[in-house]
Amino acid sequence: MRKLEKRAILCLLMALVLALGMCLFVFRFVRDGDKWATFHANEHIYKNGCLSIGTIYDRNGMRLAANGLGPGGRPRYAGNAGIRRATAHAVGDVQGNVSTSAEAVFKKQIVGYNPLTGTYSVTGRGNDVKLSISAKACRTAYNALGNHNGLVGVYNYHTGEILCMVSKPTFDPASPPNPNTAASGTFMNKFLSGRMAPGSIFKLVTSAAAIDTLPDLDRFQYYCTGSRVINGEKINCTAAHGQEDFAGALANSCNCAFSVLADRIGAKTMARYAKKCGLTTSYDISGVRNAPGVFEFPSNSTFNLGWAGIGQWKDQLNPCSMMVYMGGIASGGTSVVPKLVHHTVASVDHTDRMLSTSTANRLKRMMKNNVRKTYGTRNFPGLDIYAKSGTAEVANQRPNAWFSGFIADKGHPYAFIVCVENSGTGANYAAPVANKVLQELVNE
Repeated sequence: MRKLEKRAILCLLMALVLALGMCLFVFRFVRDGDKWATFHANEHIYKNGCLSIGTIYDRNGMRLAANGLGPGGRPRYAGNAGIRRATAHAVGDVQGNVSTSAEAVFKKQIVGYNPLTGTYSVTGRGNDVKLSISAKACRTAYNALGNHNGLVGVYNYHTGEILCMVSKPTFDPASPPNPNTAASGTFMNKFLSGRMAPGSIFKLVTSAAAIDTLPDLDRFQYYCTGSRVINGEKINCTAAHGQEDFAGALANSCNCAFSVLADRIGAKTMARYAKKCGLTTSYDISGVRNAPGVFEFPSNSTFNLGWAGIGQWKDQLNPCSMMVYMGGIASGGTSVVPKLVHHTVASVDHTDRMLSTSTANRLKRMMKNNVRKTYGTRNFPGLDIYAKSGTAEVANQRPNAWFSGFIADKGHPYAFIVCVENSGTGANYAAPVANKVLQELVNE
């Protein structure tokens, strides 16, 4: 009798272990089945180490990559070399060098995996994935950057769709360079993964903090002589701007005036607004995470706090996050999370509230004043544009030019960010790039 009891207990324990094992397997199958199915050893969907099924298109139906249809089982890319280079970081390459690309991130969608049928498809060609980008707009951005490295990002701040995403240096995915010998940054999508000193476009964050926390801001006046000395150290401006109010200081991009504002705002509040405006956020962009910005606002140095408030010191901005902040200003204080996949039926994810509606509207008026007073509306024909330029100092090199903002157009609600590396001022180098890309998108 005891032997039967022991055997029964042993059988129950074995059944329990089996049940637990099955539960663990089912859990891992549901969680990781797509990774198992898309593993490189799966010859059903790979040929010569290259994904052999699935096609990637742009938002307008231009084929960017047809997996398995090129020589040796490689993808067949767009016929135009400029299109290939402009969209390389969005599409990716067979070696998977661009970790944030469609070929790397959307593999599950490309092969058409689901837990019931695996990677089976009726045509045997997997799925089509339509990206939100416009290949022609990306090519326009690529050409507009010329011989400079840099980045361009544009998105619809109502739907969240990224319309243009270009990073240089780039490469031709049809014949990618050896990663060991390629130029630094070739395989990095700077728009999503980069962190860079923003220069004066960061003054839009300092401005938001000033509007909300300085009760006497409407009476703010500053006389700029071209420099400000703090404890024997000097903050310089590009010119002696003379007497300025708050809006005038932003239009003139006066470093001296904004260093005063940053000091009055204080280090803790500056840090709080960098976070509140989304600049330290890593957004989920259709499964891709952008790099969060990193900022340091020292409370023990008025000089360094001043530089931090004007976008220098140790400020490290992610371009995508800044573009989302521009969308927040345009939309009255709350923005939309970007997406990389085109959807005919829009579903949007909103950010946390960045600004009050009144603060956002005041910033809009000031950004429009920037265009009228400094950049010139004639340089953006047909565009109701709101913007701020930046010129970020780079050690032992020419400065990086920035231009960030949005257009107020019900049919084309676009926010943008442009950086032209080692070039010059934002107004002279980055603003013309933004105009060319926006004109392409508006007239597409």
